Amino acid sequence: MPRLARWCMAHRRRVVLAWLALAVVATVASHAVGPNYVTVYSLPGTDSQRAHDLLVQDFKTQSGDIDSIVFHVSNGTIDAPAVRAAITPLLTHVSGLTDVTGVVSPYSAQGALQVSSNRMTAFATVNYNKPANSLPTDVGKPLLADVNAVHVAGLEVTAGGQVIENAEGFSIGPATEVGVVAALFILLITFGSLMAAGMPLITAAFGLITGVALIGLATRVTNISNVGPDLALMIGLGVGIDYSLFIVTRFRENYANYGDIERSVTEAMDTAGRAILLAGTTVVIALLGMFATGVAFMYGLAIAAVIAVLLTLFASLTLLPALLSRFGPRLVRPRAARRKVFRRRTPVAGADGAGAASASRRLTWLGWSKTVQARPWPLAIGALVVMVALLIPVLAMRLDSSDAGNDPSSTSSRHAFDLLAQGFGAGFNGPLLLVVELPNRDQAALPALRAAVKSTPDIVAVTAPRIAPAGTVAVIEAYPNSAPEAVKTTNLVHFLRDDVLPKFDRQAGLHVLVGGFTAGSIDFSHVLGSKLPLFFGIVILLSALLLLLIFRSVIIPIQAAIMNLLTIGAALGVVVAVFQDGIGASLLGVQKGPIEAWVPVIMFAVVFGLSMDYEVFLISRVRERWVLRQDASGAVGDGIALTGRVITAAAAIMVCVFLSFVLGNERTLKEFGFGLAIAVFLDALIVRCMLLPAVLELLGPITWRLPHWLDTVLPQINIEGATARGLPEIAGVAPDATPPLEPSAAEV
Repeated sequence: MPRLARWCMAHRRRVVLAWLALAVVATVASHAVGPNYVTVYSLPGTDSQRAHDLLVQDFKTQSGDIDSIVFHVSNGTIDAPAVRAAITPLLTHVSGLTDVTGVVSPYSAQGALQVSSNRMTAFATVNYNKPANSLPTDVGKPLLADVNAVHVAGLEVTAGGQVIENAEGFSIGPATEVGVVAALFILLITFGSLMAAGMPLITAAFGLITGVALIGLATRVTNISNVGPDLALMIGLGVGIDYSLFIVTRFRENYANYGDIERSVTEAMDTAGRAILLAGTTVVIALLGMFATGVAFMYGLAIAAVIAVLLTLFASLTLLPALLSRFGPRLVRPRAARRKVFRRRTPVAGADGAGAASASRRLTWLGWSKTVQARPWPLAIGALVVMVALLIPVLAMRLDSSDAGNDPSSTSSRHAFDLLAQGFGAGFNGPLLLVVELPNRDQAALPALRAAVKSTPDIVAVTAPRIAPAGTVAVIEAYPNSAPEAVKTTNLVHFLRDDVLPKFDRQAGLHVLVGGFTAGSIDFSHVLGSKLPLFFGIVILLSALLLLLIFRSVIIPIQAAIMNLLTIGAALGVVVAVFQDGIGASLLGVQKGPIEAWVPVIMFAVVFGLSMDYEVFLISRVRERWVLRQDASGAVGDGIALTGRVITAAAAIMVCVFLSFVLGNERTLKEFGFGLAIAVFLDALIVRCMLLPAVLELLGPITWRLPHWLDTVLPQINIEGATARGLPEIAGVAPDATPPLEPSAAEV
């Protein structure tokens, strides 16, 4: 690491120009090629996937997404001549749009169920040749344009469905701007210098601009969802600022002790640089662990997030030391009004003003650490009780996809959802697709099947069977009386699969599969939920092995795993309380609904990685003092004193960045951003400030014990760098010769 830092400083102009060129070339290439975001929900082995595969093989025109064009009259009926004159040409034109395989009009015999009992509301179904997640995001825009072009007095026309939702897109609002401004404000408070505050932001910006461009290029070689770049931006912005913040803080601390720019940068990279390299590795491990879920949708999100993390990490390790070697003197130079006074004094650690303030803050954190260490049992128990109490709602967490009833009220998809719910019932927003294999093309049992499904409780309507041209497959649509996201709908799907449909397989040889988007969402949630233990286990095991290797302690990996799980569980508990139970949901502009199945997976990966950031940065400082003094209690106190301010500042930045995504209009991003903000807040406030120091105090020297046989097997990796050989006191005089207060012209 020191060698890399020295090279970057010696070739700082080349490093900066290389990063600038990389960002520009990647951005231009990304715009030239154009991103191709695709969401893949392949779920091998599930009923919904088998139904889709069967339709693709034998009934392709019914294998794609089914959207709706909904219209409602405020007076009269939909049979009015003016209404028919507007709707009929609209449906004819839509049937000829790209990727549309057919339109079923409510005015046709086949669409008899698509008119409400009072004949004031009706809908047409639009069949596409592929599922919405396999179509380009703008496929639905021509349909939306046609719908919006209809203007008849007293007639409302709107469109809904997955293709329409994709075409309308979503907005993250001013999330990025708010996050950056909040980060800059916190950094200004932390450093008291615009230059010092801007350095982490500039470094993170280079990494993110390049990373987002590379994500766009990656969509041409792999499947990445359109939500991937926003998640990557959220994660990358947080970790990028954190990593740079850790290095800049260590640089200023080193300069206060040594008074030499090059040495300060080199040792900052040798210590904080090693720590963030380890922290970044744990984040990447956690994100790549999503491949263990076996769900293709998660792969793209993992790839996008890993690209963002790696680029911001690489920028912190290369671009930042180059910038510090050039602009570092401005981060530590005393103000002009104080320079003469400083020149008359014997330089001591922290004599540049900023260092003195820093020493004062360290003493404050040292005092807090001593307070915790003086009462470890009460504070450890109290912190544990709080975390467990917040975790309890997780036991009732229900994983499922939220429906269009949670979309912003201004969208066409939400308007269509509401009109269908009012005219027919909420279940008409999520029909179940029954795909029937017909042995020997025998259709005799289809009427009995339709009757049995229609008589099933919670089914309100069933369409007539549609037969594939080859006569081998039939499709029936069944409309529940509950919304797609409702528990009753999930129970209905299981009841059909387990109790109603199997008897037709036994008696008539009809193999009936329940598919469609609603059933597919239920299967997606079930598959992902069943893979969570495996995913958690792999990430925890790999991260624990890495910590064991680096810190040479059995206790540290166990402690990190338990406390990180507590943090994630408590954060998810708060998310369940707000988004599922509705406690305070109105403050975030959302309503009660299930938790998106992928949110706990991404939250675990990101929170586990971010918690490891703080864990590594704190424990590496504690280990430095332990290696130097062999005083376990003193090492904990010094570690908290040296890292408390920077960890809380980093956590405050992360909280602001993540909370800023609540300002958007996408429910899933609100869930994710809110959950991450709560997790970081709890991790920094409860875990790092109370629980961790209390536990380490109780364990004492046991923390650093390692069985001899294991000590001889593990390779030696120096996480502390060379600094641990001769650390100065926290606010004491540097061990070297008296350093100059200001750098020479050559250093600048």
